[in-house]
Amino acid sequence: MQLARVIGSVVSTQKSPSLLGKKLMVIEPVNADGSSPAGIFQQEVAVDSVGAGEGEIVLVARGASARWVFAEPNQAIDLAIVGIIDSFVP
Repeated sequence: MQLARVIGSVVSTQKSPSLLGKKLMVIEPVNADGSSPAGIFQQEVAVDSVGAGEGEIVLVARGASARWVFAEPNQAIDLAIVGIIDSFVP
């Protein structure tokens, strides 16, 4: 799992049937202190399973782990938001 910040949402009227009814969010990786990792500016789209909102720090899972979060069908899911971070303890 990784930490990320939700920076927006995606609206898509044409998509794989496995994404129908699922909320798509734009995320970017963050460090434990909420800062952006040096040299990493990659933004990605994740399927939201927990009702995350813009600006929140979240946990994301990738690959097969992300697909297990959702009931079938889930073929098009490669990145999923699986938790919202309330606080950090360094």
